Amino acid sequence: MSEPLHYRFPPAAAYPLNRCLFALKSDAGFRARYLADPRGAMRAMGLAEAEQAALEAFDRDGLVGRGAHPYLVFMAELRLRMERGTTEFEHF
Repeated sequence: MSEPLHYRFPPAAAYPLNRCLFALKSDAGFRARYLADPRGAMRAMGLAEAEQAALEAFDRDGLVGRGAHPYLVFMAELRLRMERGTTEFEHF
């Protein structure tokens, strides 16, 4: 197989970042803590300063470049937007 893969598996070093994104997507309590104190919630998850800055800005390319899973980036941002009331989720 000589074609480059379209998906790279996240490196182990990106585990804290992906864990934080998963919690934003799935854990209402963590999401509330993040909305009240983003930096504190990210520090509690063990994120480095560069990861915190990328997540706070929701820099998708920056997050994925740091090893974040694209699906988790998308879903975490969607859940935060829903929580803030800036978007709606449509049921099909």
